[in-house]
Amino acid sequence: MKLKLIIPAGLLLLGGLSACSSDPAAPATQPAGNQQQAADAPAQTSGQPSEEADDKEEPLTGETKEKAEKAALAKFPGTVKKSEHDVENPGLYAVEIEQDAGGEIEVYLDKDFTVVKTKKEDGTEDGD
Repeated sequence: MKLKLIIPAGLLLLGGLSACSSDPAAPATQPAGNQQQAADAPAQTSGQPSEEADDKEEPLTGETKEKAEKAALAKFPGTVKKSEHDVENPGLYAVEIEQDAGGEIEVYLDKDFTVVKTKKEDGTEDGD
């Protein structure tokens, strides 16, 4: 004669739940609501320039700094105030100069140290 084991469905369900929740070493799972909140959260950085872009522009150093400043000063004599990798114009170097003739100008150079445009302190831009 064969024995049949009959296990009530409620016990199976409770057994499954207790196995998942009673093991302290089991990895914690995040409730579905929190997963949706995480998916809806805005990205930390958008890749777009912000008002804080000046703080994030990396200063030029070494030979790159020397060449960029020399090229900018050759066209616009004066005193270099700062030189950096430009965030608003990726791939360009920016050299800010207080001109001997008066006023300030920001000179933008490409990777070959060719002046490609300028921006005067009043915000007007010139393509070169």
